[in-house]
Amino acid sequence: MPEYSLEPVDVKKVSTRYRTIQTRIPVPESLAIFESLKKSEPRSMLGMPPVVWDRAENFTVYDKWGNRWIDWSSCVLLANAGHGREEIKAALKEQIDQGLLATYVFVHEKRAKLTKALQDLSPDPANYEAFLLSTGSEAIENCIKLAKTYALEKHGPDKKYIISFENAFHGRTLGAQLVGGNPRLKKWIGTGDPTFVQVPFPDGYHVTDTSFDLFRKSIEDRGLQATQIAGVLTESYQGGCADFLPVTYARDLETFCRSHDIVTIYDEIQAGFGRTGKMFCYEHYGVQPDLIACGKGISSSLPIAAVIGRADIMDLYAPGSMTSTHSASPLCVAAALASLKILQGEDLIANAARMGEILIPELERIRNKYPKILAVVHGQGLVAGIRVADPKTKKPDGETALKINTACYQKGLLMFAPVGSNGECVKIAPPLTITEEALREGIDVFEEALNEVLN
Repeated sequence: MPEYSLEPVDVKKVSTRYRTIQTRIPVPESLAIFESLKKSEPRSMLGMPPVVWDRAENFTVYDKWGNRWIDWSSCVLLANAGHGREEIKAALKEQIDQGLLATYVFVHEKRAKLTKALQDLSPDPANYEAFLLSTGSEAIENCIKLAKTYALEKHGPDKKYIISFENAFHGRTLGAQLVGGNPRLKKWIGTGDPTFVQVPFPDGYHVTDTSFDLFRKSIEDRGLQATQIAGVLTESYQGGCADFLPVTYARDLETFCRSHDIVTIYDEIQAGFGRTGKMFCYEHYGVQPDLIACGKGISSSLPIAAVIGRADIMDLYAPGSMTSTHSASPLCVAAALASLKILQGEDLIANAARMGEILIPELERIRNKYPKILAVVHGQGLVAGIRVADPKTKKPDGETALKINTACYQKGLLMFAPVGSNGECVKIAPPLTITEEALREGIDVFEEALNEVLN
């Protein structure tokens, strides 16, 4: 995929309420840091726009040389409650002063508060539980383990297949990549595991047949019967370009799984905690997952994840046999409790919904200016993706996507690197605290960058 240049260039100076650009970009003085990193860590870690973060506040990011960006990345959909929140910092300081920094699986009081809070967010609090982990990948691994264990113990060894979707991304660990839908990311695995099967995702773009008949046909074509399926795993929206399930498809999938006692797993790692204008994205579909994988926005800061699921599935393992060293790490739990309080107390989920009613139509308007270059816009709430590709052939154009992204960060609008199977999707995901004024300024900058790159 194309890479960012580390050659500083002269750019137009910017000074607005939310943006400041007053140096060459990338900042010449920052290059020594990038050179040091090239020598001390894998090159895979140098894939983002070459901005050296010094601090971040609310929905803005600062470097130490006087530049400031409107953040449309949220640290890859993590900082839902905003960057550097005083409430989260205070909770962390209180926890540090208490002197409890690690507990393994020994109980601490805030662990009980957080699992109860997550249980209360579940589809059925009386019959769901929450298991705290460290990363989204770990949560996915746990969901796979639980779905397969449930099927094995209740139905026997033939019910062993996990169905997921093409183009899906669920993490970078072994199980998460086996269940993922990008063959390129699986080359290192070699043989693979035949019990992990991918079917087309009905995004309406790559796959125009969005009926559930496609799912039935796909498993039949692979020689599978419903009675052999242990679980079905889907992202609530595919993170590669914010591609959502059709509502009728999601409901038909749930009916199918219920009728065959198949565990339904929703990956809410990107989508959860208000991102789409509801606490969880699956709520848009009117379904009730059996297992929900959570991460990223749960704390808006420190690494913590969770699986929220049916108690009869979550309780399959005896005490001491399903644990994690850093499960419920006291600092991470404190951050998560503070973040949840902010999300709910400031009604940031409703703000995400309101801002989405501005963002998505504006992106559609911009796309319509360049119908031969920008193929499609997908999004909901404060997540959106605009795919840079030929609408007729659907041939992706990662090089142009990178140019758009680069022009934006040179103007004070920061996104993470383009995503999608070929780096063709420009992804937009501000903190849920962003105001209408700042969002509209970001949209104006985005359009200005597109005009420069595409004309």
